[in-house]
Amino acid sequence: MPRTILVAVAWPYVNGEPHLGHIAGMNVPADIFARYHRIIGNDVVMVSGSDMHGTPTMLKAADEGVSPEEVAGRYHEIWSRSLKEMSFSYDLYTHTHTDGHREVVHDIFTKLKENGYLIEAKQSMPYSETEQRFLADRFVEGTCPHCGFEAARGDQCDRCGRTLDAIDLINIRSRRDGTVPVFKDTTHQMFRLGAFQKQLEEWVGSKDEWRQNVRNQTLGMLREGLHDRAITRDIEWGVTVPLEGYESKRIYVWFEAVMGYLSATKAWAEQQGTPDAWKKFWVEPDGESYYFQGKDNVPFHTVFWPAILLGYGGLNLPTDVVANEYLNLGGVDFSKSRGHAVWLPDFLSRYEPDPLRYYLASIMPETSDSEFTWEGFVAANNNELVGTFGNFVHRVLTITTRNFDNAVPEPGPLDEAAEQALGACDSALGDVSKAIDARKFREGLRAAMRLAQVGNRYVDSNQPWKVVKTDKPAAGTVLWVALNIIATLRTVFYPYLPSSADKIHSMLFSDSDTLADGWTRRDIVPGTRLDMPLPLFRKLDDSVAEEENLRLVRG
Repeated sequence: MPRTILVAVAWPYVNGEPHLGHIAGMNVPADIFARYHRIIGNDVVMVSGSDMHGTPTMLKAADEGVSPEEVAGRYHEIWSRSLKEMSFSYDLYTHTHTDGHREVVHDIFTKLKENGYLIEAKQSMPYSETEQRFLADRFVEGTCPHCGFEAARGDQCDRCGRTLDAIDLINIRSRRDGTVPVFKDTTHQMFRLGAFQKQLEEWVGSKDEWRQNVRNQTLGMLREGLHDRAITRDIEWGVTVPLEGYESKRIYVWFEAVMGYLSATKAWAEQQGTPDAWKKFWVEPDGESYYFQGKDNVPFHTVFWPAILLGYGGLNLPTDVVANEYLNLGGVDFSKSRGHAVWLPDFLSRYEPDPLRYYLASIMPETSDSEFTWEGFVAANNNELVGTFGNFVHRVLTITTRNFDNAVPEPGPLDEAAEQALGACDSALGDVSKAIDARKFREGLRAAMRLAQVGNRYVDSNQPWKVVKTDKPAAGTVLWVALNIIATLRTVFYPYLPSSADKIHSMLFSDSDTLADGWTRRDIVPGTRLDMPLPLFRKLDDSVAEEENLRLVRG
């Protein structure tokens, strides 16, 4: 019975271009997971979109002197194009400035209000006397009261990850002009988060399979105790509040953006012409949902969003929140706001996406921060992709096509070495499958690459380029086994390197495609015509690392 799996990917703020830290933390693991579950036959939908209403977008718009909608629309297009170029297999990548999203937000707001989980209360908020307006949380910064970080935002500290209220900040100041705001009372709708304390403790306590960092961060927040949080703000950009007297306010983005997972799934179902299909993932009890995030987003997906779902009622809670640590650059985490990054559109203007997917998967910060280096990228491309994987595929196909008239040779009896090599194919399928399903993506990638190493050792020890001169049938048997290894490499690398897997498929088979063949070892049929081999990967000059490091220095 196929599983029903929702792959829910974090919604980026669209106040700038995507960088490699973004995609390493959320897009790469999510796509590996989604592609794997599709190829094994599960019912998968992968959704996300651009968070159009984030206050960083408002800040960017204010700096440029244009509307937030103009900024959000511009960067949404850049994000959409870049994610497509990376071959991320979204069923829908949308944004939060749609009628459908607004309707879902209004529905959830109204239901929570009816169920008694939203109450009106006064809250003291920072007010700029120079600008004569309340300042949204990201318009202020100050010192974190918990860890002493001096550039904490009004909603969260980037260093310790704690969620904050602006009034908590020490030495608060406006990010716009540096002035010290005053605090004035304003009326807001408050979400009774504390009402779900016990339910969340029991739910999180049962999640033994979650990553330790996710579980620990969530339990730490629950131990401190949950309190009411405002879900409206005195701003003009965002989703309107469906409540009389709140015409000048908007829904707070932390409350609204997480609802995008539901609104996007509903939009996908509508576009498919099956408007109720979303219920398979959200209502049916066997629906699974996996949320791919960075560690700074953990509380919003393990506490706030589950509490909203519990308050609404009848919707599935997350199966897992797959949060990565930070990808660092020069020992410091990638940062869009500080401009410390390798930008994805710039990267794709010079290099292919699959080598980047490979390198980011190989250094994925699953349990601790990891480091991106250009030296590491060049080495992974040249030594592993070109030297181990690509070289094996190319030389086997080259020897075969040259000596067997562009066709798969007929194998003779298989010796023990051949049987072991074919057995390694089955082992790789099992090992990669187990690792990806457990969200251990680096482990799965290593298992896939081990099969390429097995193939190289098998061919090196049997030397078909020599044997073909004296015993052509024996050489044909070796090459037939090697071609079967290549066919399995196509499959196990498909979640990681989809374009390269499809290149291999086109050189081996004239029917179907990698995805349609499924997660099995497809035997190579003797006599099958083979296309002339094409290199899978391009070797990079060692000077690339030096050139790219200079670009970083120049900014």
